Amino acid sequence: MAIYKFKITFEDFDDVVREIDIKSNQTFEDLHKAIHKSTGYNAEKPSSFYVSTDNWLKGDEIAYLPSERKKDRVVLMENSKLSGFIEDPHQKFYYIYNFDRPYDFHVELIKIILDADPHIEYPFLAKSTGEAPKIMEQNGPQAVDPRGAAASSEFDFLNEMNFVPEDTDELEAMGEMGINEQERDEDDESEDDEFGDEFSENEGYEDDSQKDDY
Repeated sequence: MAIYKFKITFEDFDDVVREIDIKSNQTFEDLHKAIHKSTGYNAEKPSSFYVSTDNWLKGDEIAYLPSERKKDRVVLMENSKLSGFIEDPHQKFYYIYNFDRPYDFHVELIKIILDADPHIEYPFLAKSTGEAPKIMEQNGPQAVDPRGAAASSEFDFLNEMNFVPEDTDELEAMGEMGINEQERDEDDESEDDEFGDEFSENEGYEDDSQKDDY
């Protein structure tokens, strides 16, 4: 039984590398789950391998938990043995994990071992370098605002207003309008105080010329 050694790297994090040894008759689902056993991610997410060219151009799709509209157009990981898609000793697969919050990977066959080690349970994590980046799960324990809880609560009213990022310009305009209204109110108050003080100081004042007439 031949063993495939795959090198798996994040497309955007070159310093995170995994090497996994897996039997040629095992499936893409086995490889998918082995990858996320090594990253700590939840494997139960819609994901796909794509048969790839040397330049990482995607070809045929091999899917896990595909959407309804894709089911008739893809083959499933659990039904697809690795050996059925290896056409090159350096075969490449482009891999997308979790279409809701995707991470892209490069998966490359780097070695074919002719005989399995009877003392190893496959898939086997042969090498692990670097820590996989944290995933921000919505409403999960990792969904923490880096500015702290106070900063999050400061903008809770936006959620109640169904605020979306595209409303930023409108929100800023509303803020400027409010500031301008406040400045105008302050100006009116200052004018009232100025004239009020003037009249209060002259209250009871009599013209000396009028006194002489009496």
